[in-house]
Amino acid sequence: AGPAPPPSCPAFQTAGRPHPRHQVRPAISALSRANTKECRQQIAEVYCRHKEKQLMPEKVTRYCPLEGKASMNVHWEEDSMETVPAVPVRIAFMLVVHGRATRQVQRLFKAIYHTSHFYYIHVDQRSNYLHRQMLALANQYPNVRVTPWRMSTIWGGASLLSMYLQSMRDLLAMAEWPWDFFINLSAADYPIRTNDQLVAFLSKYRDMNFIKSHGRDNARFIRKQGLDRLFFECDTHMWRLGDRKIPEGISVDGGSDWFLLNRAFVEYVINSEDDLVTSMKRFYAYTLLPAESFFHTVLENSPHCESMVDNNLRITNWNRKLGCKCQYKHIVDWCGCSPNDFKPSDLPRFQQTTRPTFFARKFEASVNQEIVNQLDSFLFGSLPQGTPGLSSYWENMYDEADGVHSLSDALLTHFHAFARLGLTRATSSLQGDSSDTRCRYFAMGHPVSVHIYFLSDEFQGYLVRHHATNLATSKLETLETWVMPKKFFKFTNPPNSFNRLQLAEIGTDWDAKERIFRNFGNLMGPTDEPVGMQKWDKGPNVTVTVVWIDPTNVIAATYDILIDASAEFTHYRPPLNLPLRPGMWTVRVLHHWSPVAETRFLITPLTHHKHLPIRQEEALKVHNGPAKNSYMEQSFHGLNPILNIPVHLGEVEAAEHNAGLTGAKLERWVDSLVGEVWSAVDVCSTAPSGCPVMQTCREAAWSSLSPDPKSQLGPPRANGRVR
Repeated sequence: AGPAPPPSCPAFQTAGRPHPRHQVRPAISALSRANTKECRQQIAEVYCRHKEKQLMPEKVTRYCPLEGKASMNVHWEEDSMETVPAVPVRIAFMLVVHGRATRQVQRLFKAIYHTSHFYYIHVDQRSNYLHRQMLALANQYPNVRVTPWRMSTIWGGASLLSMYLQSMRDLLAMAEWPWDFFINLSAADYPIRTNDQLVAFLSKYRDMNFIKSHGRDNARFIRKQGLDRLFFECDTHMWRLGDRKIPEGISVDGGSDWFLLNRAFVEYVINSEDDLVTSMKRFYAYTLLPAESFFHTVLENSPHCESMVDNNLRITNWNRKLGCKCQYKHIVDWCGCSPNDFKPSDLPRFQQTTRPTFFARKFEASVNQEIVNQLDSFLFGSLPQGTPGLSSYWENMYDEADGVHSLSDALLTHFHAFARLGLTRATSSLQGDSSDTRCRYFAMGHPVSVHIYFLSDEFQGYLVRHHATNLATSKLETLETWVMPKKFFKFTNPPNSFNRLQLAEIGTDWDAKERIFRNFGNLMGPTDEPVGMQKWDKGPNVTVTVVWIDPTNVIAATYDILIDASAEFTHYRPPLNLPLRPGMWTVRVLHHWSPVAETRFLITPLTHHKHLPIRQEEALKVHNGPAKNSYMEQSFHGLNPILNIPVHLGEVEAAEHNAGLTGAKLERWVDSLVGEVWSAVDVCSTAPSGCPVMQTCREAAWSSLSPDPKSQLGPPRANGRVR
């Protein structure tokens, strides 16, 4: 859908009195970028209403009797938290989750669960797999519910505040849940003290509200947060539409969007119709990061202002140098910051704080699970020696109920190829006598599920569960195949005197904050845009050259990188024309044109297009490389002799032939390429198999179906806990 013309309201017109173009430019930019007609209409209506002064409150009533901000202190007495209060508070934990990390959510739930408290779970509308898992969890416990509605919340979006307000409204309406405090948590949170300690502390300060403020420089906070700008959310994007004024009469405040609020204040926020609450709901409906400011501003200006404690009882792992490199720009017309994940070296921080803290964030088991294991042992004691799965972590990537439309064609191609690798493994001499037809299989249909597998915080590969027909019994069995990537990075031999480089890797979804590729195993197809990453030791400033070479020895890109003395990581996405030619690519790192190291990576041809088997005309479009073999405007053909890269016409002819393959021939080509990069380590069966040497998945320590007691849930014990 093309860009919509500017609406006819006066706010967009430049006729007559000269109109300041810089004022209307953000709104016109938003109109030109919005994807749907409905979103463009909404943007235009909101902007016009704003310019006609029908949208924002100009003045708001302050009800706080204090001058300035309340400064309530709470005393940190660790010993007193061991005392059981006469009337303990009951907590409503609001779990706000998304993604597919079910086991991490279950582990958090185990750590905070008690029969005395209440658990309300909102799962993002786009996370259907996790929603199914949370419904199953809620069915096990009477004090757990999943919201009957779901929203697609985005970072910084107005939808996040709407979700919290609706959740609070629901919780107040549950007469059978007599809660005293509202606490919001995400899957990236974990407790650093026990529920008993938290209850003892909150029972002592049951009239307080714990919310973290930004600091003293209010004007800087307003500019940094964009509170003086008008935003509107649609098409799961926060659009910046222009400037606005902060309402008079109140103090705008803000900080962290993780808080602990008492019931009296929540009732005020939800039920009050006074000028402050109604005006702030209007104001924050069109605000960036509203959950980081709405509750702060209402509390500070309300009759409850004296209950404000400037502490949200949490430790957040901020590393501004890494976390503030314009995060979230793709979903918000603004740059945001994100905390880093905790690692084992951070454990002392949880005990050395001088202020009361009960939770920490962020934790990601796919980045580091050991820190969660350590915290878990500190809070509840170590699990028995020999407990299975302690060092393992599994995270679902695909589930049959999601439908194959939830996968990209590149992922679908890889997962089918992994399943075929497993069948080859099952019929090989490693699994049984290859002449024994009881161990021969024929693949059937799409994958059943896919998990990523980690052991001791190292990525171990993919676990693909798939159907297969046993040729001896003609019965359908469900197998799970473990495939592990091979390593291709190597230094030159003999080694170059240049020794700062530690690693070079090519992939997609590079996370500069955590220094990992989020596309684990780097599954790439011809239409992906790969990133080159290098890891460095400290040393003198130096310039290196990076050369990308396609499967037919065409030099696709070359560029120089200046590595300063303190550099740890560098990454760059060369602007290559697509599609990339399928096959094994090579990337070389050179110093003064002398080879230092090289790595290889696979661009896998696609067996599927829009989730259906690819047709020849579609295959020729995506498997023939870029037009005229030109990956960039500049040709690097003259470098072939310098880099000693031969050009073989036979390889070019083979590539052109392969580009038109479909069906079984295409699958054989894909399998030969994938087999160069991935190994089928093992195969198991979800049930007793017709193959006598096939182990069941429950017996295979690597399988996603093997026991995982650290995250599996059971009935509450006599003390009310499940952990």
